[in-house]
Amino acid sequence: MSARPLWTVDDMAAAMGAERRGALPPAVSGISIDSRTIAPGEAFFALRGDRGDGHEFVASALAARAGLAVVAVDRCRELPRDVPLLVVPDVLDALRALAAAARARTPAKVIGVTGSVGKTGTKEALRLALSKDGETHASVASYNNHWGVPLSLARCPASAHYAVLEMGMNHAGEIGPLARLARPHVAIITAVAPVHLEFFGSLAGIADAKAEIFLGLEAGGDVVLNRDNSQFGHLKRRAQETGVERIVSFGQHEKADARLIKCALHPACSTVVAQIFGTEFTYKIGAPGRHLVHNSLAALAACVLVGADLALAALALAEFRPPTGRGTTFEIDLPGGRALIVDESYNANPASVAAALAVLGLAPLGARGRRIAVLGDMLELGPRGRALHRGLIAAIEANAVDLVFCCGPLMRALWQALPPSRRGGYAKDSAALAAQVLSAVHAGDAVMVKGSLGSRMAPIVKALQRLSARDRALETASAQG
Repeated sequence: MSARPLWTVDDMAAAMGAERRGALPPAVSGISIDSRTIAPGEAFFALRGDRGDGHEFVASALAARAGLAVVAVDRCRELPRDVPLLVVPDVLDALRALAAAARARTPAKVIGVTGSVGKTGTKEALRLALSKDGETHASVASYNNHWGVPLSLARCPASAHYAVLEMGMNHAGEIGPLARLARPHVAIITAVAPVHLEFFGSLAGIADAKAEIFLGLEAGGDVVLNRDNSQFGHLKRRAQETGVERIVSFGQHEKADARLIKCALHPACSTVVAQIFGTEFTYKIGAPGRHLVHNSLAALAACVLVGADLALAALALAEFRPPTGRGTTFEIDLPGGRALIVDESYNANPASVAAALAVLGLAPLGARGRRIAVLGDMLELGPRGRALHRGLIAAIEANAVDLVFCCGPLMRALWQALPPSRRGGYAKDSAALAAQVLSAVHAGDAVMVKGSLGSRMAPIVKALQRLSARDRALETASAQG
């Protein structure tokens, strides 16, 4: 973030139509919706959500030295008259208004990223690649929904050269308003895959929902599409119907504008030879996985379209590291050596699980080590759910996975399809499965943990971390005994 204040209070109040209360500062350094992590001088937006009401934490935010709080008029009476407040009819609407003001003031080239898989990784690759060319602002974590996009945009400093905004959905009609707010100069759709099928019923329906990003594209803006994806033709037609003139493609297809020529997949990285708009580049990606190779093509194509230095962008990808829960790795100490853990616990769908299993297939093993997959339910797949879970067996076999642990009613379909030699354990939920996993893992193993967010697989990752700490303590006690 720039050293300059993010917003003057005068500009904030004008953008949101807010009433001023208390001793307000002249400016704020940032925007937060979490009183636990707010930094001194930031503005706290008291958003209401399904899990709680931010107004309950205004006092905590101000005690943590927030510069001010943005609150709804129907809740401001509960707060002391002298505290610094901007009072609005609705806090989320005020955040959207501030986001619109941020978009109006920024000279940045804006890139919008959506897709069934690969959104966050592509966004992070763009953040890294573009930052070598100029000040770059990007969405934090996976802030890609009805409050995440406005928050990300409102946080964009006026000095940014580039802005990268991730947009997600699980129902039709959600991406359109986000795209109209962000008004991207370049819109990327990474891929269309069987995700949220419960709400759409077909891949074409998912493609139509992703195509809503075209509705907000700036006049003369560009679209970047996956040439290898089955929905490429459908999305191209949707873009043309919306009036998009330039459609750029990426992938292995011989007609792709950003074309993969070859790649070498390694346990900790990948090396790539690609042709980007006719120029051949060789570069390295600092994390493993063919899916990251393909996403890098989209990122580099977008860099060209916004006028960034392509050579610097390609070199920067050597520094890429996956976001937390999306392929991050660590080792744990166990009796006799170490085991590798691949944390893919943030979310899951058939395409992303297959990609994670491919990464597991590349993982190095120690002596007598095994490749172990720990899988929780993939949710929102509709009537095809059990068949899609059972279908994962092909990727398990292709990547020489030795043992599979499953939890959840949908993953039972995969469990029943596995040969006995590959069955590690099954439980109704992740809490019940954890003990089975912990007792099975030993030195030399590579363990990948993945499931939809609602399957709660992250606690298994944390349990593995604690297992390492416990065994170190036991070894220390034994040595001292």
